Amino acid sequence: MLCGVLLAAAVQPAWAQNLSLAEVLSRVATRDPAIAANAARLDAADAAILQADVRPRDVVGADFEDFAGTGPYSPLKRAQATGWYERTWERGGKREARIGAARADVVVASAQNRLRLLDRLARVQAAWVEALAAEAVIPVAETRLADLQRVELDVVKRVTGALDPWFAAERARTSVAQAEIALEQAHEAARIAHKGLAAWWGGSGDLKLDPAPFQSFEMSVPPGSDPADVAVLAAERAAAEARVKLAETGNAADPSGRVGLRHFGEGNDFAVMVGGSISLGTKAANRGNIVRAQAEQRAIEADIAVTRVEIDREIDRLIADRQLIAAEIGRIDAEVLPSANRAVRLIRDGLARGGTAFTFLEFSQAQTALSEVRSRRIELLRRFHLLGVRLDRLTGRHMPLLARMETIR
Repeated sequence: MLCGVLLAAAVQPAWAQNLSLAEVLSRVATRDPAIAANAARLDAADAAILQADVRPRDVVGADFEDFAGTGPYSPLKRAQATGWYERTWERGGKREARIGAARADVVVASAQNRLRLLDRLARVQAAWVEALAAEAVIPVAETRLADLQRVELDVVKRVTGALDPWFAAERARTSVAQAEIALEQAHEAARIAHKGLAAWWGGSGDLKLDPAPFQSFEMSVPPGSDPADVAVLAAERAAAEARVKLAETGNAADPSGRVGLRHFGEGNDFAVMVGGSISLGTKAANRGNIVRAQAEQRAIEADIAVTRVEIDREIDRLIADRQLIAAEIGRIDAEVLPSANRAVRLIRDGLARGGTAFTFLEFSQAQTALSEVRSRRIELLRRFHLLGVRLDRLTGRHMPLLARMETIR
């Protein structure tokens, strides 16, 4: 079973893809189903502009009076029928304010779409990091297995030469079996991670990733721009301002005029009628809407200030955490790994020479310590890059990709 796993890992499919982060995100930018959902939201917001441009509809009606009653008002003797046409004229810039509010909502929808797309790109980048971390575990497991297999041969020779008891050979064989299982699990975890990453653009898991970015832990910070979270709030503030203007237009009363033609059943005569109406007390009736819109605008302005502070604080924390991790990785590379490697090499060489200064137990302990250090380094790199994912999200590193995603409608 192990040979099959190693053979499958060694022989890469001819169609395997060697993808960088930029290529991964580019595939998602053109194939993510969320793009269609965002396009539909923008279409709905655009439709609201069309609706806002519609003025109050004209009305056509008919009134029938005195068409039924008693005495002289018996049916149809003195009936009066009036057909009329009525139109309402908007005052105070209501139509323009409605259109302005609808256009502001389009900007809000667009900003929210960008935020959602950035969040999805961040999740894709995190999946890319997880796939690289899963791949990085495989060489560690392979090295541990190779060392244990070499030492198992030496232990068998030592047992045969009566330098070690038989249980030492069994312990070595057990350690090799456990290392084989660990390697199989590492390959399976990498396969699952690849499949999960490729699912973002509907691809297969037959891909190969460039491991170099994962081993790098540079501290460069992407140039900061206006965060997408703040951009959404800024758009909402503009929309709130438009709603305030719309509410203020409600203070202007809209007059309506009516013209009609009346028919008198008695005498079969006709007469023209004209009428009109206008609302009263509009300022008092609309005061609450204005106050509410103004309060919403102030709340959003406060949210913008709070969000800016929180984002700056989080960016500073992410940079500090990454610096701590980079420092620990540097110490591991400079001090811990060389020492752990020397310990394993010295014990392995001692066992190979056939001396009695070392036992397999000591080698197993040294090899376990070395594997733990290597695993610790991989976990630190994983955490470093996941923090980088969040940093990229807050600083808008992948904003240029959004232009391509937004044009797909």
